[in-house]
Amino acid sequence: MIGAVSRRGQFVPWMTAGRVTERQSNADDVVKATGWVFNNETGNELTLEQFVTTGDHEVPAYLNVFGLRDPGNETKTFVEIGCGIGRMTCAFTREFGKVIACDLDAGFLERCHETVGRFGKPDRLQTLHVADGHSLDLHANSADLAFSYITFQHCDADDALDLSSEAVRIVKPGGKVVLNYRSKSRIDTVVLPLSKIMRSLFKVPGVGGFLSRQRVFARLGWQANRLQPDEIIGPLAPLLRDVEVWRNPKSRTTGYKAAIREFDGINKHHYWIIATAR
Repeated sequence: MIGAVSRRGQFVPWMTAGRVTERQSNADDVVKATGWVFNNETGNELTLEQFVTTGDHEVPAYLNVFGLRDPGNETKTFVEIGCGIGRMTCAFTREFGKVIACDLDAGFLERCHETVGRFGKPDRLQTLHVADGHSLDLHANSADLAFSYITFQHCDADDALDLSSEAVRIVKPGGKVVLNYRSKSRIDTVVLPLSKIMRSLFKVPGVGGFLSRQRVFARLGWQANRLQPDEIIGPLAPLLRDVEVWRNPKSRTTGYKAAIREFDGINKHHYWIIATAR
């Protein structure tokens, strides 16, 4: 399965970055080498603690705005699809009784354990390798909440749709899916073709490691799809209720039979689908 993943172009930049992390001696060095690519900070003085702090600020903000803070979270199972090296995972382990952090790169998962070991609650953490890039090796109705942030835009459209379906499958009736996507814009007529060219450059020996450290090139290579809410919600509508599309107030994104909610903390190019599993 790993060989099949490595032949799929949309995964090449992500797995190249994973190999860069594997060559570092610890997670602090990972952040110094590539962390500014992941969270928009620049310079090589960024520490792992500062990196995690950015997640510590975002997690409670989203949980509060989306109405997901609950004392009962201490007993709930939370699945994070696309955890990376654990920037947000640490905060999730402080909030939820069990956190299953998922990523397609095994190197990131190793660093996620290290990060949570230092700044979270490692006894609450379980990691899951998404070996095929589109399915979760978890039982149906086994999680209380499935969450993904800035991950699905890096997948092939079909894989993003499969993972969205998987998120619904694993959530118990009455549980929540909280999924982030990137909306379409006029600039995508340039960005998406360029992203294909960039991903081909990542395959060149000796070039991919360099590109994975360069913010503009790495982020461009990661842009693999743009999905409209109707493409996601439509096939899943029979399995969901109370569907909401959350957007920036400047956005005009809408969704199939979905209530529209706005929060100015959402990137104007992103939107969230939040729904309850039937």
